[in-house]
Amino acid sequence: MKQLFLMLCCLGMAIPAFSQTYTLKGKIISVTTKEPVIGATVLLQSQKDSTRKFHATAGPDGNFNLTLAAGNYTLQTRALNYTTYSRTIVMQNNTDLGYISLTDNVKQLSTVQVQGEKSTLELKTDKKVFNVGKDILSRGGNANDILNNVPAVNVDIQGNVSLRDNQNVRILINGKPSMQTQNNGLSQIPAANIEKIEVITNPSSAYEAQGSAGIINIILKKNASLGFNASLQAGLSSPRNNSVNLNASYKTQRLNLFTNIGYRDQAVLFTEEMIRVNKNPYNQLRQTNRFDLNNDNVNVYLGTDFYLNEQNTLTASYYRTKRRNNDTNDFLYHYSNIHGTQDSTISRFEKYREPQIFNELELNYTRIFKQPGRKWTTYVQYDFWNDDENQDIRQSNTQPGSDMVSIITRDIESSKDIYLQSDYKLPLKSGQLEMGVRGQWRAIRSEYSAAQDGKLLDDNNNKLFYDENIYAAYTQYSRKWQQLDAQLGLRSELSGIHISDREQTTDKRKQYIDLFPTLHLQYGFKNEWSLQASYSRRINRPKFWQLNTFEGLSDQRFLQRGNPNIDPMYTNAVELALLKKTEKISVNPGIYYQYTTNYFGSVIEPQGDGNFVKTWANMGNEHRYGLDMTTTYNPYTWWRLSWDINWYSYSQRGEYAGKTYAADNTTWFTTLRSGMRFPKVVNIDGSFTYRGRRQEVQVTVSEQYRANIGLSKDLFGDRMSLSFSINNIFNSNIYEQEMDVPAYSLYYLSRQNGVVYTGNVVYRLNRKKGQTDRMPAEK
Repeated sequence: MKQLFLMLCCLGMAIPAFSQTYTLKGKIISVTTKEPVIGATVLLQSQKDSTRKFHATAGPDGNFNLTLAAGNYTLQTRALNYTTYSRTIVMQNNTDLGYISLTDNVKQLSTVQVQGEKSTLELKTDKKVFNVGKDILSRGGNANDILNNVPAVNVDIQGNVSLRDNQNVRILINGKPSMQTQNNGLSQIPAANIEKIEVITNPSSAYEAQGSAGIINIILKKNASLGFNASLQAGLSSPRNNSVNLNASYKTQRLNLFTNIGYRDQAVLFTEEMIRVNKNPYNQLRQTNRFDLNNDNVNVYLGTDFYLNEQNTLTASYYRTKRRNNDTNDFLYHYSNIHGTQDSTISRFEKYREPQIFNELELNYTRIFKQPGRKWTTYVQYDFWNDDENQDIRQSNTQPGSDMVSIITRDIESSKDIYLQSDYKLPLKSGQLEMGVRGQWRAIRSEYSAAQDGKLLDDNNNKLFYDENIYAAYTQYSRKWQQLDAQLGLRSELSGIHISDREQTTDKRKQYIDLFPTLHLQYGFKNEWSLQASYSRRINRPKFWQLNTFEGLSDQRFLQRGNPNIDPMYTNAVELALLKKTEKISVNPGIYYQYTTNYFGSVIEPQGDGNFVKTWANMGNEHRYGLDMTTTYNPYTWWRLSWDINWYSYSQRGEYAGKTYAADNTTWFTTLRSGMRFPKVVNIDGSFTYRGRRQEVQVTVSEQYRANIGLSKDLFGDRMSLSFSINNIFNSNIYEQEMDVPAYSLYYLSRQNGVVYTGNVVYRLNRKKGQTDRMPAEK
């Protein structure tokens, strides 16, 4: 009994001693960019007892915190491509370390010197970041070329962008919507203008809910260090894709002036083959198409940042691009009868001309408060563009006595778009609160006219009016409990759409309000592992071209026609991923599941005359699940490898126009990249991409692959860089699909002809090769 009493007394004295715990917090940033180093690991080791270790992981804002007992500790902070930071910490009360700045890792070898460049691919807790400046393969190209080198992203021959093989992806520029992402406008953005690409597969509520596959954010170059600096880039390519680009800025303590001017002249050759068979009664059409596309465009981007003081920045910018398309297209139709004998041939020749002008005005205000992490940003953006599509078609039949047919079409399109958004971040004693509002007002007009042999075609002369208004508000709260980071968000969007036409054949009004919850969790384990889990609900509204019922008449035997009756689809997405970072390797495996209701896709329907029409329709539900993994490995400081693989399966079930549609598919795609840096000799990049065969609702798409390689050399103390790349090495840029149903079959092959050879030169004035361009809010 006496011993028990003594034990209780000792325990009573020990409890107050162990209850002397304090909070340690800080924020980890890059000494070069001043950005948060997301995912950096923090290790605290007791100097009295080396077996007592405590771990933390920097969250999305770079912040970390730990609860520690009183005593002396050794702190170590590590992150990939950064030098380890160490210091002694004495815990006697609650301690805020403020900013911990990590320096880029610089290593010296006996034969080569590798500067602390940012890696081409960075794995972060909420996204993957592809740094364009180090990418040799897309120098001299455009935004589409860069996206084709980004993990899990693909751009097909028609310029359609997909993420994880899902085209329902939202593309932003500098974190904002832009009409540059419409109508294959990404091909007009020079690669030299782009700093990095962010891939966000499961966005938080701070992002708009559009895009069930996720978000691709294209960050443009803007400003640099104090004083005047510039870079001039010129490229030559075969087939023709020549470009010149000037990027310059002048910055003082109060003012930053920046501009980017570029010109591109491009020629692209596409060929198509189609075989269409009607089985009862039997007849066959073999079709070959050739598209000689020629375009040139001029881009001008200029603006200014005015630093009112240390807390307030005002930015104004103007972007303009003018593009001219002058194409010649040939169509040849061979008809065969029931006996399989060719009985007629039709030749169709088209001259296509389309001038396009796009303008964008932006005004941005940023307020940074003295309280760390507190910030208010507001921007307004006005886009206005127009294009004028003109077709001059001549058709003739080989049969004797047949007359030539002349068809003239014109489609005048214009759009006016206003975006207004305001965001506010407020640190709290226990976490952080974010909130914001957004408004979008869009008005698109499309006036189409067509005449055959001088007579108007009644069904092809109309004007379409499309108005879309979206109002949104969101709030999200994030907090850290020891090793766990949690973020809970809710977004509400009110959508109003009106589609009508001059001839009063269509008059659709739709208005709906939706809630989009999000949840993101991250738990940091020992040994630099972190587990991430996320959920979001998202929407995919149909694009204008999927609603527009007026399409060109280039190929009257295979028309594409929009459907104004399409409703949005909704997706619930869940992801679970691991992230492991060490000095040499980063591994990011994950699984994901998406359930989509009101799914819409393309439908090919035969017509009474034996021709086909491709349209879009709501068909039902889709289950999509997959496994993906992104790995980067630095076996040596001069060699970097990355591997991206995605295996997925989906099941689609639905009904349209009285027909039942179903598709089940399991497939995969992968990309391997290798980058070797020998600054005193040469830099080498290479990539290989393979996409497996896949089954869609009606068609089967064959496997695809492509390979690229590039070399670069720096001269005159990095003031000049020369590069040479070979893209599409095996001339394998092919899209092939088949469809076979009881009544008919269809085979289609499209090819972008030719291996692409590109030479590029960059000259820098008062600008270092590794210098990073940043938005003012990121400073």
